[in-house]
Parts: sequence; C-alpha cells; structure tokens
Amino acid sequence: MAYVITDACVDILDRACTEECPVDCIYEGDRKMYINPVECIDCGACEQACPTGAALADRMLAGTDAQWNTADNAGFFTEVLQGRETPLGTPGGATHLGAVGVDTETVAALPRT
Repeated sequence: MAYVITDACVDILDRACTEECPVDCIYEGDRKMYINPVECIDCGACEQACPTGAALADRMLAGTDAQWNTADNAGFFTEVLQGRETPLGTPGGATHLGAVGVDTETVAALPRT
C-alpha cells in the first residue's frame, strides 16, 4: 500500500484530495474517504491537498495507528461492506462508481462527532 486516509478524515470528508488525485483512486464512504491500495501510484498529491493531514504515506505511520489505519483503508476494498454482496475490489476509478455510502465496520462503529 502506498497512501492511506487515516481516521483524521472521519466525519470531515473535505474531498480536496479527490480533486488532486491523478489516477482517481480515492473513494468516498459514508463518513470517510479511502485510497485503493492497488490503484494508488504513490504520487503524494493527496497528502499535499489534505487540509486535515489525513492522507499519509503508510510508511509514515507508526505502531497501532499504522495497523489500524492501513487495515481499515484496505478493508474498504477487500471486505464485504454493509448492503453489498461482494467486496469493491479494484473498480478502476472512483468517479464512475460515485459515493459508496457505507464505511468499514470499524469506522461505522465510531461515535459521530
């Protein structure tokens, strides 16, 4: 995985990162954005555009936060999300898919801010 959107994005959904991403690999859940680890080209455009500092290179995360954030970000694409029959996988771009409208179980369980 190259870049992840951390829990600093929960309930913010600024979307500035999506405008800067040259490969359209940032997907919108209900309360958080997620970067597809297969589609990401490790360019860093999202990190520079993110006003909350939520978009980070996975190598910059440490300890428990690294495990939680990388697992949650990847899980959005590999787990069967609520209301879906199959995992998202690698859809080939977020724009044509639109907002997914659900999050991983981990994010959905967080208290709303």
